[in-house]
Amino acid sequence: MKLSDLAQAIISGDNTLAKELTQQALEEGIPALTIYKESLIPGMDVVGKKMKAGEYYIPEVLLSARAMKQAAEMVKPLLIRDNSTFALGKVVIGTVKGDLHDIGKNLVITMLEGAGFEVTDLGVDVSSDKFVTATKQVGADILGLSALLSITMLNMKEVMDLLGAGGYRREVKVMIGGAPASQKFADEIGADGYAPDAGSAVDLAKKLIAGSG
Repeated sequence: MKLSDLAQAIISGDNTLAKELTQQALEEGIPALTIYKESLIPGMDVVGKKMKAGEYYIPEVLLSARAMKQAAEMVKPLLIRDNSTFALGKVVIGTVKGDLHDIGKNLVITMLEGAGFEVTDLGVDVSSDKFVTATKQVGADILGLSALLSITMLNMKEVMDLLGAGGYRREVKVMIGGAPASQKFADEIGADGYAPDAGSAVDLAKKLIAGSG
């Protein structure tokens, strides 16, 4: 089989075909890491680009994400068994204290996982202390802060202040997102970047990991 066919099944959001092609690839002896890097990640990368270009919207992205996750569930046990490393980096993400919105955050998580990041989701209404504690415990490369309410944006700054006070600010890159957020606000609180949508969040995360953010 062609690994590009599996990537196309993910781009098309064909869950059944994605599972069939993944099984076929494994039966043909294609290494799990190769499947992950040459089919699953490239497929979701195209989905992210289509989303940014306005060609795909949330329904299409969710279908592709479902296909990708089904395929990933088939190869990840083999990656763990073989001690293969596939994660681009570790991300801790959550919606800040006082804010219960998570649709945008969840979409960002889906896209980040599809791009090959290992993501720890702290959920919603997350205290500043919990963000800092989880970041240290996980050894996160990136911390993602989400807020939909302008009044809760101040809690992003509180997280930044706690990271600085704890001497951990230099160890992690911080990216923010949400309707009221902006690059200007990211600059004001000392965050490393702002992403207006899930596709942009993946691009930003990759840049931050590469050290060019």
